[in-house]
Amino acid sequence: MSALRERPGPSIADVFRGAGVTGRLHALDIDSGHEVGVGSDEPVVLASVYKLPLLVAFFRAAARGELDPRAPVTLTPADRVPGATGVSTLLDDVTMSLRDLAAMMITVSDNAAGDALFARVGVPALSAALADLGLDATHIEADSAGLMRALLQDSGAASTAELWALLGEPGLADRLRSLDPARTNRTTPRDMCGLLGLLWRDEAAPADESAHMRRMLGLQVWPHRLASGFPYDDVLVSGKTGTLLTIRNEVGVVEYPDGGRYAVAVFTRAHAPLAVAPQADAAIGAAARLAVQHLRATQRR
Repeated sequence: MSALRERPGPSIADVFRGAGVTGRLHALDIDSGHEVGVGSDEPVVLASVYKLPLLVAFFRAAARGELDPRAPVTLTPADRVPGATGVSTLLDDVTMSLRDLAAMMITVSDNAAGDALFARVGVPALSAALADLGLDATHIEADSAGLMRALLQDSGAASTAELWALLGEPGLADRLRSLDPARTNRTTPRDMCGLLGLLWRDEAAPADESAHMRRMLGLQVWPHRLASGFPYDDVLVSGKTGTLLTIRNEVGVVEYPDGGRYAVAVFTRAHAPLAVAPQADAAIGAAARLAVQHLRATQRR
């Protein structure tokens, strides 16, 4: 793995430090295999980034005929985990296909859609997909509802609002399993870049299914993290965010008009329990830009 050389201006470590976060990053040139990283192999909390491996496992199962992507699923209000987007926010029964649930899960990080898909795929099939793809550092056992249950159980809070009010108490964050990569859904930045590389090379699933997944990731609506580092009309950023209390993540692929394709995975944890932290969000894009610039400079040498 190529080392990050000192360049004029802030380093990736400076970006994370200035934003008040602990950060881990890996970046991969999808075609040449060149890579750079900061804590690339350290375990990190997936949060909603778990939905990317779930998406791949779903489409692999669909390609084998084990799941019908057009099969309708009806979600009632009682089925829904709380969330700020998509079906999670609705008041009436909603019926849509499994593949449309997958689209909602990725484009707006819909927790209810993701949990419905998680139930259909199942942990054994998801674990088998991770093993088949060589993602040995990635472990997923809980959906969004499971993560939320663990947070409330560990904190003693009755609601998310109460949990936020308690989060600043000394020692509380250390008790929360959902924020501990040793006790929750976890991965490494290198694993997620590896998965994205497989997906962009049509090696994670057949070509048609891979194209569907890339399209969904390209339609993600959030511009404030990874995409903020590449504010150019001719650069395409596709990605999946993850947010859970002080955790803010994004993994994705940055594609340049000259054909360069770069997988980037950035995982951060804020030092202060702030629900709104634009500086932490922006740090993900800034750190990713530095890593991609390094890879592109390496390519030109």
